Amino acid sequence: MTSKKTNEAFVWIWLPGETQPVVTGKLEADNGLIHFNYGKSYLNRIHDQNPAIPIYEPELPLKSGFLPLPEGLDMPGCIRDSAPDAWGRRVIINKKLGHTGKDTDTGELSELTYLLESGSDRIGALDFQLSPTEYVPRSANNATLKELVESAERVEKGVPLTPELDQALFHGSSIGGARPKALIENQGTKYIAKFSSGTDLYSVVKAEYIAMRLAAFCGLNVAKVKLVTAAGKDVLLIERFDRIRKGERWARKSMVSALTLFGLNDMTARYASYEDFAEIIRHRFTEPKKTLKELYGRLVFNILCGNTDDHARNHAAFWDGKELTLTPAYDICPQGRAGNMASQAMKISGENSLSRLNLCLDVAHRFLLSGGEAKSIVEYSENVIRERWNEVCDEAQLGAVDKTLLWKRQFLNPFSFEE
Repeated sequence: MTSKKTNEAFVWIWLPGETQPVVTGKLEADNGLIHFNYGKSYLNRIHDQNPAIPIYEPELPLKSGFLPLPEGLDMPGCIRDSAPDAWGRRVIINKKLGHTGKDTDTGELSELTYLLESGSDRIGALDFQLSPTEYVPRSANNATLKELVESAERVEKGVPLTPELDQALFHGSSIGGARPKALIENQGTKYIAKFSSGTDLYSVVKAEYIAMRLAAFCGLNVAKVKLVTAAGKDVLLIERFDRIRKGERWARKSMVSALTLFGLNDMTARYASYEDFAEIIRHRFTEPKKTLKELYGRLVFNILCGNTDDHARNHAAFWDGKELTLTPAYDICPQGRAGNMASQAMKISGENSLSRLNLCLDVAHRFLLSGGEAKSIVEYSENVIRERWNEVCDEAQLGAVDKTLLWKRQFLNPFSFEE
C-alpha cells in the first residue's frame, strides 16, 4: 500500500492511437509543490514513428530538467486533471482508513498518494506508477451495477467496504466530481455510472438524464446517456468519449480541463470566464468558429436548464500534442435552487455571472456571432425544451412531483429571461 509519505511517482501516457502506455517522466513532491521532468527515453522518441508529445503545452513543453510551475499552481494543471476529486478521494479514504474515513479530512493524504492509489482507467490518457519500467494497472473485475450501488451507499455512510465491494468501487476512484459514481464496461462500451445519493431531495440522476437528452435535441454535441435501474435505484450511464476500442484493447485520448487552459487551480477557479474561454478557442482550437458556436449553445442551455455547476473542470478539450478540440459536453445537471436568482460558475460578461440570457446576448460578438445568430440560438433552445419536455420526462419515467419541481424552477426559470 502506498505510504502517506510518497514523494515521487512516474507518469505513463498512451500516445495517440496506441493501446499500451509508455513512461514519460517523474513527479517529485517538495515542500508542498509537485514538479515534473521528462525522462530521457521519452524525449528521445521525438523521431519515432509515434513520437513523444507534450503532456500539455505550454504547461509541460518537451524539455529536459524540472519544468517550472505556472504561477499560482502547486502542481501542473494537466496532472491535476487526472487526479480524483471529492468522490474518488472519499473512496480512497475509505479504502485506506476504513470507518474513520467519513470524518477524515481528505487533505490528510498527499496528492501523490491520491494519484497512486486511484484506479488506472482514469479520464484521459495518463496513469501513475511507482516504477519507471514496469506498468501494473490498478483495476478490478467488471462489477455488477448492484454491487456498485451497494458500494457507493457504504462509502457515503462511512462504512468500511468488504474486499469484494472495495475492488468493485475502487476501479472508478480516479474520476472527478462529488457525486457517487463508478466505471463499468458493457457489451464493448465503457461507461461512467452515476448513482443516486442518500442526500438527494429529488431525482438528481433523472434530472441529469433529461438535461443531457434535451441538450442533444438542441443540436449540441453531448455525451450519450441512458438510464437504468439496479438494486431498485436509478443509475445514469454516460458513454465515455475518451476511449477508442481497438480489437481487444483500448486507445486513450488525452484531455485537459478548461481550468488547465486558464492556468488556474481550484482555489482561483472563480476567475474563469466564458469570454476568456472564447479567446482561447479562437487562437488554439481546431475549427474555432464552429467550436465557439457550440460553446455559446452550451452556455445558453446551461442557463435554460438551471445547470449552475458549469465550472471550468466541467469543460474540457482533447489534446493531440499540437491542437485542442472541444470534447462532447458532460455533467449538464440542473442544480437545486431556493429562489429564482442564480449565477453560473463561470463569469459570462465582465465580472457578471448571473444566470440571465441577456448577458449571453451581450457577449455574442466574443463568440463570433451576430446579434441575430445569438438570438436564434436562444429562441431555438427554449422552443426545443418546451416542445420535448414531456417526451423526455416520459422517457425518464419522472414522477409528477419531481416534474413539477423541475419545471420553471430549474428548467426555464423566469429569472433567466429577466431584462
